[in-house]
Amino acid sequence: MSDAASGPDPLPEIRTAGFGDIRAALVAGLGDFLRAPLFGLFFSAVYVAGGMVLLRIYSAAGQEWWIAPLAVGFPLIGPFAAVGLYEVSRRIEAGERPGWRAVLGVVFAQKDRQIPALAAVIIVFFLFWVFVAHALFALFLGLRAFSGSMTLAQIFLEGSGPLMLLIGTAVGAGFSAVLFAISVVGLPLLLEREVDFVSAMIHSVQATLANLPVMLAWGGVITVALFVGMLPMFLGLFIVLPVLGHASWHMYRRLVETG
Repeated sequence: MSDAASGPDPLPEIRTAGFGDIRAALVAGLGDFLRAPLFGLFFSAVYVAGGMVLLRIYSAAGQEWWIAPLAVGFPLIGPFAAVGLYEVSRRIEAGERPGWRAVLGVVFAQKDRQIPALAAVIIVFFLFWVFVAHALFALFLGLRAFSGSMTLAQIFLEGSGPLMLLIGTAVGAGFSAVLFAISVVGLPLLLEREVDFVSAMIHSVQATLANLPVMLAWGGVITVALFVGMLPMFLGLFIVLPVLGHASWHMYRRLVETG
């Protein structure tokens, strides 16, 4: 990372990635996780604990149906877990041994850089999605009476539930696609170089559009993996999140020139 006082760094040249880069990034991400597993478990623990708390709260309130929009919106906040994992991968890549003080020090230092600004954009996206999900639920299911014995399948697969699921999933996918485009290169770029967050987001979108078929496939891999990780009481995220976080760093390396 460069010294902020020396001025902004140049933006890296965009590369052309191939579908083979997805597999290579996943293999490298798994390798980084196996080399430094405690970091991955530490950073993913926040999300696993948060998911369990939300599940318990909504179940106790008899409002399990809110789990569905939160699950659809989960990929929106996934990038939060990545910053520390990026730093671990960056150090492994440089032949350094990642230490807790060094990695957490870099993560803490981001408060004075541009990543919090992009994090604010991520938060706004997620909160707006929650608002849209509430609106869709009220529009399609607001007039239905629910009993405490109704299952999620009865709520979402009867009456206007399937239509709401279809529209809600499409809208959620749209939110995720936009956020994916601005963060897939934007977040690691902000960690590695001194650039403003707007330039980082624009450059990320340009890299995504320049490699659109590959990035659509990469986004699909991330989404499917996150959903699978959430199924067994969110416990799968202990493995899925760190592997994807490390892999995202390696995918970033394949999307832009290094140096």
